[in-house]
Amino acid sequence: MPEDEGALMQQLHDEHAAALWHFCLRQVSNDRARAEDVVQETMLRAWRHRTILEAPPPAVRAWLFTVARNIVIDQWRSRRSHNEIPVADIPEEGPQDDESDRLLLSWVVAEALTQLSAEHQAVLLECYYRGRPVADAARRLGVPEGTVKSRTHYALRALKLALEEMGVSA
Repeated sequence: MPEDEGALMQQLHDEHAAALWHFCLRQVSNDRARAEDVVQETMLRAWRHRTILEAPPPAVRAWLFTVARNIVIDQWRSRRSHNEIPVADIPEEGPQDDESDRLLLSWVVAEALTQLSAEHQAVLLECYYRGRPVADAARRLGVPEGTVKSRTHYALRALKLALEEMGVSA
């Protein structure tokens, strides 16, 4: 690995490893060995997708947490499908979910929204965040209702693409 890549990975570790470790530990019900495995796999994936490391630190952290959570879910599903989890140990909601999931999702979506045009951001803000009907959003934005509908459609497509580029899959 070239020296600059080593420095990049060291910076990634210094900025995010402690928070990622604690997040993973909660996700795997305090199983330290599994948490270490998840952190290691997450860092490996970050190294393979170095372009994400060019994003602002909050977006990088959100991406790391999303990848780690997906790894935990995949492991849980794999163990469940191979009947390696005793029935009594199967949680009703899958891996441990908590308030951090909602916070993580809000960071990821907020970062993805910055990738959209101002018109797309405005229509999503009015229709989804503020919950306004199309007619009200059209009045507030000063555009026809049909424009709000089409912008919403294309804004959601653009948001989905931005999320996919960040490593988040639906």
